[in-house]
Amino acid sequence: MSVDAVVNAANESLLGGGGVDGAIHRAAGPGLDAECRTLGGCPTGEARITGGYLLPAKFVIHAVGPVWRGGGHGEKELLASCYRNSLALAEEHGCASVAFPLISSGIFGYPKDQAIRVALDSIREYLDGSDSDIAVYLTVFDRSSFDIGKSLYRDLKSFVDDNYVAPFEEEQSRRFLSQNLGAPAAGAAPFPDRKARIPRKKIAEDQCFAAAEALPPRAEDLKTALEELDESFSTSLLRLIDKSGMTDSQCYKRANIDRKLFSKIRSDPNYRPSKPTAVAFAVALRLDLEETESLLKKAGFALSHSSKADVIVEYFIKNKNYDIMQINEALFAFDQSLLGAAT
Repeated sequence: MSVDAVVNAANESLLGGGGVDGAIHRAAGPGLDAECRTLGGCPTGEARITGGYLLPAKFVIHAVGPVWRGGGHGEKELLASCYRNSLALAEEHGCASVAFPLISSGIFGYPKDQAIRVALDSIREYLDGSDSDIAVYLTVFDRSSFDIGKSLYRDLKSFVDDNYVAPFEEEQSRRFLSQNLGAPAAGAAPFPDRKARIPRKKIAEDQCFAAAEALPPRAEDLKTALEELDESFSTSLLRLIDKSGMTDSQCYKRANIDRKLFSKIRSDPNYRPSKPTAVAFAVALRLDLEETESLLKKAGFALSHSSKADVIVEYFIKNKNYDIMQINEALFAFDQSLLGAAT
């Protein structure tokens, strides 16, 4: 990754090894090994920093995670310490971005579901208590590293199954309506159940209304509408942040949004964000479903049951769970795009 610093899941000798450690040493070249030999090792739970050498990063931060011994030997605190110390070193050296592997989850045997929980909690706790705007990335080797929990997965899958309208189902519905309106879609097979046929009078009325709505607006109506535009997304967002009592920094961090992107939104009243960005801010502000829809509308979007990602977000909002990390874990588990980041 092209970031200011990459974190290496190192051992206490700092002289390379297997897995991520060996891969980073091979990619960085012999200069990294030579500098590591001057450091005299590193205790478990702590971190040391070196140059990046041949890597596309300025620095390598070597964090020594604990070997898993059942969880009763201080492993959680030692692992959390790795993330805190690594972030402190990155901040101390002026890094604007840092990428972590899932420390200790390889040959050190730390259970992946617990390792990722410690990683996310430690990173969030550090950023919440810091004035730093450092961008933090957590990279994982495979999808199995993410485990949102069997109970949550079952509930979420059931909610998605009950509410997600697949594109195929939408097409079937379109064909059904087309057939019942007397104009079958090209290639559509006859629909067997004719009981839901729409009365001809109702069809005629609907067609009249549709024709009236399709007429171009009169000039004076258009002028009036343009003079009565609703507030923009940026204006609405800043008003909601003020109302919430949060600082700008607290809001964009909770939304998993980059400071530079937030600055663009703040400085441009007409800035139009991507949908994931708009949804991320709704989550950060802990808006209910109606308020979320209202904010999205300012940016020209809406939640839709034809989008699996939207259904997942709706599930979390309805359950008043506004933890964007957990929401992104769920989106990742269902192979959907994540909220926030640089979107």
